[in-house]
Amino acid sequence: MYSPGAASPSRRLIAHLDMDAFYASVELLRYPELRGLPVVIGGGRRHQPETLADGTRRFSKLRDYTGRGVITTSTYEARALGVFSAMGTMKAAQLAPDAILLPVDFDEYRRYSRMFKAAVREIAPKIEDRGIDEIYIDLTEVPGALDDAGRAIGQRLKDAVFAATGLTCSIGITPNKLLSKLGSELDKPDGLTLLGIDDIPARIWPLAARKVNGIGPKASERLAGLGLHTVGDIAGADPAFLVQHFGANYGRWLHDIAHGRDEREVVTHSEPVSISRETTFERDLHAVRDRAALSAIFTDLCVELAGDLARKGYASKTIGIKLRFDDFKSVTRDLTLPAHTMDARTIRRAAGECLKRIDLTRRLRLLGVRAGALAKISELVAPLPPPPPPTDTRVRAEEPAPLYELPLFAQMDS
Repeated sequence: MYSPGAASPSRRLIAHLDMDAFYASVELLRYPELRGLPVVIGGGRRHQPETLADGTRRFSKLRDYTGRGVITTSTYEARALGVFSAMGTMKAAQLAPDAILLPVDFDEYRRYSRMFKAAVREIAPKIEDRGIDEIYIDLTEVPGALDDAGRAIGQRLKDAVFAATGLTCSIGITPNKLLSKLGSELDKPDGLTLLGIDDIPARIWPLAARKVNGIGPKASERLAGLGLHTVGDIAGADPAFLVQHFGANYGRWLHDIAHGRDEREVVTHSEPVSISRETTFERDLHAVRDRAALSAIFTDLCVELAGDLARKGYASKTIGIKLRFDDFKSVTRDLTLPAHTMDARTIRRAAGECLKRIDLTRRLRLLGVRAGALAKISELVAPLPPPPPPTDTRVRAEEPAPLYELPLFAQMDS
């Protein structure tokens, strides 16, 4: 087990805090009568719960869903039935027809994100923000944290998050970011996992290689083809063998991570070059056959990206997209705007223009949207201009079309 008196690098104490089923958990605060039930987040406005005359609420069920949307997240009860994020909603309805379906509410999720991070900063201010529901925390200099390998401070953090939000989180505390990220997943939900270097063979080596952040689907497939299925398999491989098959940099990295080596610091602040949102699909999606699902995902990414820009205080002048196809080849396209923006509709239209410049005949594995050429909003002298008028004739009505109804692939609209 972890030894507080061990030499460097074990004298570092890094935590990874991951909120449990974050979006779904926020919704359960709003609808406590749904606790213990399979609940899925991913519906639209029409799936808003209806308040009845007696004060009770009527909820939409997955069995009544029609369309080609995808699941944003689900409660652990829904996951036990096989329903996970990025799954097609119709497929989810087959697995869990009686699950409750709720619409997404990103404004509320961002509000709770700010609340839990503020609670953590009151105890341990050295934080690296990794997204709406996860952070790294450097506990090394927190008084008393090293005395018990972080157990007391870890519980204190969990208690503070719950007191501020009513939500649970899972925390991994180890000598580095790599192990802490893995550790936070080991005992979910509401877990507190402490690992030292000596715990790697028992707790980390049995994990599937794909569990490591940085080993994607393609690398996982190549590793499996070489008979390397678990982290332990990689740890037992000859470093020269890994370099031979994966190149010098990635091969050496694989050897290091399999033995729990990671010297990355917790980065509390840096000026971003770009801000992006992307998602990898559970199954490959086709631009025509899965158009509705892709459109919903694409718009969600643009809305989330606009929210990220606003929250971080930036505006972007270059909007780009990233696609990865079923053959694992990736392609990017960018579009420079006449002025900086943080408007979701403008981002959506610019990203759509980028899509027109890509051959979309192959199925897609990943879709992402990126905002580059950033400027701090406070430093922009001129006010942000309004979004440009739409170019698609079908959205030139007196009332602009809702953001979620904009077409995904204009070249396929005819």
